[in-house]
Amino acid sequence: MSGSRQTQSDAETTPAQPGAGTESKRPLYLQVAGTLREEIVSGVYPVGSKLPTEDGLCERFSVSRYTVREALRLLREDGLVASRKRAGTVVIPPRVSGSDIQQVMSINDLLALGTDTRFRIDAIHTVTIDTELAAHTGLEPGEQWLRVEGFRFNEGENAPASRTEHFINRKYAAVGRLLQRHEGPIFPLIEDLFGINIVRVEQQISAAILPPPLAAVLEVEEGSAALEIRRTYTTADASVAQITINIHPGTRFQHSMSMRRVRN
Repeated sequence: MSGSRQTQSDAETTPAQPGAGTESKRPLYLQVAGTLREEIVSGVYPVGSKLPTEDGLCERFSVSRYTVREALRLLREDGLVASRKRAGTVVIPPRVSGSDIQQVMSINDLLALGTDTRFRIDAIHTVTIDTELAAHTGLEPGEQWLRVEGFRFNEGENAPASRTEHFINRKYAAVGRLLQRHEGPIFPLIEDLFGINIVRVEQQISAAILPPPLAAVLEVEEGSAALEIRRTYTTADASVAQITINIHPGTRFQHSMSMRRVRN
């Protein structure tokens, strides 16, 4: 009827006029998802990069916010992106079933890690760094740090992907009150709460052997090979804000990185 209003649902799924291509007959959210999927796979949006905002995608594709959100939902289900509050929608590394694949080239890439995992906290307490912890963390003996212990799980998997420990500078220990309700990496929360900037992250990867208790929880054989990844987060004034140590079963972890030749 002339002058009648068309509902959002009808508008987003209305078939194209006769003569239009097959692609235009698909629901708009599938078209948007298909285009973005091709761009992610082809490298237009590399791992660790952000997709445009919902408003930006609405403007680009001339569609509603509902359509954009449905398209992004499909991309998340395909394991191509992860969404996080205040960080937007980030392209994440591909995952092989049963394996945790990480590709880290910048601090921004660390935001992508953890967005599609769940961290189960087992303990939060203040510790004084002794000789053993100093060797484990690289911290000075006698200092006090907030220690957060738990296990990280990949989405849809029951066995833990890693044993995870966070050591947080005592100056920022108040962040511990928020961690039970927090999702994603901790260092952006510290930045937001205390107005600091993490400008450098040093990563050290070492081989390890899983002791019996930890092997049992990670559901692998006692004495299995593992990888220990220690990341040290440093602020602009060169002080250490956080140290994170992840222990991954060797059969479930793969670290991926790419290098480019720089020509003078």
